Amino acid sequence: MTAIQLNAEILRNLGTLAEDESMLKRIAKYLRKLVYEKKADPTEMTKEEFFARVDEAREQIKQGKCVSFSDPKEMDAWLNSL
Repeated sequence: MTAIQLNAEILRNLGTLAEDESMLKRIAKYLRKLVYEKKADPTEMTKEEFFARVDEAREQIKQGKCVSFSDPKEMDAWLNSL
């Protein structure tokens, strides 16, 4: 289903429930919860933000501002020291 089709289905269903105030209150409460969850996701970023972070990381590697390990034990030791 496309976004347009989903929007049409949602609006059709809302039209059916529009006269039931208690149902509309429940829907509004649930929608607020969904919007809050979407805004609260710290890992969500745009494609542009993601690639900007990748470019920044590559630049830091070029400048030697990174940590590298020759084997897993060395990495474990570093992580345990934090």
